[in-house]
Amino acid sequence: MPEFKSHHCWFNGKSLLSICCLNLPCANRNFSYLCRVPIYSEMPESVHICIAGAGTLGTALGHILAAKPGLDVSLLSIEEPVVYDINSKHINPAYFPMIRLAPGLKATTDNTVLRKADVVFVAIPSVAVVPYITGIKEWLKPDALLVNLAKGFGNDNKTIVENLLEITGNPVCTLKGPTFAREMINHIPTAMTVGAESETIYFQLNQIFSGTTIYTDFSTDIKGVETLSILKNIYAILIGIVDAHFDSPNLRFLIFTKAFDEMRRVLLYYGGREETLFRYCGIGDFGLTALNDLSRNRTLGLLIGKGYFTSGISDKVVLEGKISVNIFVSELQRLGMPEKDYFLMNELNKVFNGSYKISLFVSRLLDHSYS
Repeated sequence: MPEFKSHHCWFNGKSLLSICCLNLPCANRNFSYLCRVPIYSEMPESVHICIAGAGTLGTALGHILAAKPGLDVSLLSIEEPVVYDINSKHINPAYFPMIRLAPGLKATTDNTVLRKADVVFVAIPSVAVVPYITGIKEWLKPDALLVNLAKGFGNDNKTIVENLLEITGNPVCTLKGPTFAREMINHIPTAMTVGAESETIYFQLNQIFSGTTIYTDFSTDIKGVETLSILKNIYAILIGIVDAHFDSPNLRFLIFTKAFDEMRRVLLYYGGREETLFRYCGIGDFGLTALNDLSRNRTLGLLIGKGYFTSGISDKVVLEGKISVNIFVSELQRLGMPEKDYFLMNELNKVFNGSYKISLFVSRLLDHSYS
């Protein structure tokens, strides 16, 4: 029997009820079968948005959205000095000391702001997302949309969205793409992929972003979108190592192509879909992260390639990289994926877990063939 799930959202100024069939075959594999019942009410005067986390991405997103009429935007933070500075001075000196924030952007440490939030963007470190949502889920409206911005694994080696769907009855989606917060906050056009089970959620977010400098595309391959957001960081480290050792455009894009092909193989083995690679969250985010020196993961690779890495380093980016690689390697072994199909990742794992000459690392990458 088909399984149906209803979801309420706003689209083109109207309140819309959609019914999404979760298990009915569809001619287009990238979209859920969707039918809509008639429009039944007007959109409220203001859409209430809460952004959990007042770091770089949360602040940048809040600044962009608060400048749009009809959106009531609040940053929810545990950092009282940051909240005070945003409310009294319209700056976030901890992250953007030279940027004057939109006057309509508010900040608070009070969870009661969640009671009226129609959309909650989660912009906190990946390791904190699941325990955070577990702790605040009682504050959420039953139909509030949760949007995961964090890039990393959740509990039990699952994606964060998979975890959130287990602990809350709220609609959940993911938002990932080639995004540097420093550029977003300066109103530079920025693109992201909405990964959601229904097109209606995409319409809801697209309506919110309409008229701003944030552009979106859409995929129902939620697991693929989430997985790519972790994979691209791993392969960006690898390309940084190669660039540090050789700084050769020819070699850079030789390895870039190998890495992108291996990402495809891993994605498919993990249950993602190949077409997701060609959304903003795929080739776009990988290119940005692997080839731009603003990327922390590329920078980590550059440092490793220059010989500044030791196993005792406890930097947050290093730890995230090591954890992600270890999880992927162990999971791919468990799933029975042939080691030759994730050879580059396995070689990076050796770099993280012991002494390994970078010259040997690069030569092994060059000599490897997937055929």
